[in-house]
Amino acid sequence: MRINPEQIESLELDDEFDFETMFNESEKANGRGRIQNGVIVRIDNEYAMIAVGGAKQEGRLPIAEIQDLSGNLLFKVGDQIEIYVSNNQERLNISYKRVEKLKKLEQKINEIKNNFEGMVVDCRIIRKNKGGYIVEFDEIEAFLPKRESALKDDGKNIGKQIRAMIIGINEEEKTIVVSRKKYLDEIEKNREENVQKLLQDKTKIYEGIVTKTTSFGLFVEVEGVEGLVHYTEISYNGPVNPVVVAQVGEKVQVKVLGFNAEKKRLSFSIKATMEDPWLEIQDKLEVGDTIRVVASKIENYGVFVDLGNGTEGFLHISEISWDKQLRHPSDVIVQGQELDVEIIEIDAEQRRLRVSLKKMLPKPFAEFTKKVKVGDVVEGKVVKVMDFGVFVNIGEVDGLLHNEDYSWDKNQKASSLKVGDLVKVKVIKIDEEKEKLSLSTKALEESPLDRFLQKHNIDSIVKGKIVDIKDFGIFISLGEVEALIRDEDLQPLKKEELQVGTEVEGVIAHIDRQHSRVRVSIKRLDRIKEREQLNQYNSDTKMTLGDILKRRN
Repeated sequence: MRINPEQIESLELDDEFDFETMFNESEKANGRGRIQNGVIVRIDNEYAMIAVGGAKQEGRLPIAEIQDLSGNLLFKVGDQIEIYVSNNQERLNISYKRVEKLKKLEQKINEIKNNFEGMVVDCRIIRKNKGGYIVEFDEIEAFLPKRESALKDDGKNIGKQIRAMIIGINEEEKTIVVSRKKYLDEIEKNREENVQKLLQDKTKIYEGIVTKTTSFGLFVEVEGVEGLVHYTEISYNGPVNPVVVAQVGEKVQVKVLGFNAEKKRLSFSIKATMEDPWLEIQDKLEVGDTIRVVASKIENYGVFVDLGNGTEGFLHISEISWDKQLRHPSDVIVQGQELDVEIIEIDAEQRRLRVSLKKMLPKPFAEFTKKVKVGDVVEGKVVKVMDFGVFVNIGEVDGLLHNEDYSWDKNQKASSLKVGDLVKVKVIKIDEEKEKLSLSTKALEESPLDRFLQKHNIDSIVKGKIVDIKDFGIFISLGEVEALIRDEDLQPLKKEELQVGTEVEGVIAHIDRQHSRVRVSIKRLDRIKEREQLNQYNSDTKMTLGDILKRRN
């Protein structure tokens, strides 16, 4: 191994520094460690035996190296192939795939051997050896000495993406040496200059490498300067998990946002490199439009939907179905499902778009009113209990059964029912504009008033006990029916002399069948009695002279 110290100013050698198999001078002296021709003499399930050096020696080649992706052999017994040959003390080491790598390496060396100084390459560490690491870039391998790695030997470096500077080329040995340490030194030396250079043009798109992922963003290195892509600057869809977006070593495109002097850190943006999809939404979409979306994420409270242009909308659970008993969006929608939805809100400032699926479906209330009319009797299930009554589900429509419409007995209330109870009800009102349905169970029975009126009519004389005294009159019980006697209908009785339990007599003065109300009048009864007495008196005054004489006799 020979390295020109003038070319590699920062490279320091020690006892551990070597290029292992790549720089094995003893192997080279024996004619090995180079590309040679060989002949396949035998092929079994695991190996192909290759004759090397005029059939003086044979070596084993893993059969996987001469198979295509489908497992088919690329060669047969007797074929001559180019192989890379090295050896240890026991047997020849043979590789067919390494031939291609060495050819690419030789081609790369020829391309850059006269102008490699200061050249920076993106590498991936593929393995470790005694002197350092073997790295790969542009499908070729290079050597990263341990002292030039600036890495902790913690066993976590294999697979890591790094940037390094080419510090040496050995054309004879077909090797390239790189240094991460020199790259970092050069970057630090020119850091301030590079920062100012990046800040000059914030419209330019740069390619960077992810150096670290955190919960709050991605650290990205651009032209030797590390900056942060905050998680809010990753996507126009809103905050996303940085770890899901990119891994350490991946390349990403960014724009420069600014520089934090206190933290001495650049701020980058990934989403700024993309066209803002909200511009398309503002220009092309309006509330009421129908669009096709894909369910991208299902939550308990709704579904996030992908609009297909890098933005998401939200479908709340209340907008999925007209069925108010829907428990979870996954009962109706599966992730990845395509949906036709209607836009119900666009808030460009807040970057919020809400959609509705149920608006694409027939309204249950409209369908219900096509089949059911006022006066129809239907059966439903109690789905909600309130202080004032219960809501009864009839198909996909809920109607209100108010306490007042439950029973003719005021002591019985609909709120005594339980969720799940089946009830037979009569439709007493349909409000199509407000989509409200009023139900009644007492309407299924003959009312106490109807039974009362089978025996009573206007001017029928009734007796009842006072059950309540109000400012405007008194209420009396007529059995199943209560009647009101207004203050002006109490004469000749005096209200202040009356009390609950007192029996009074009057006549029916008014019947309100719609509201099941009866009014009684004592005053009217008094007038009827006066009229009857007067009629009786008038009848007596009409006696003839003969009648009078007969009475006297």
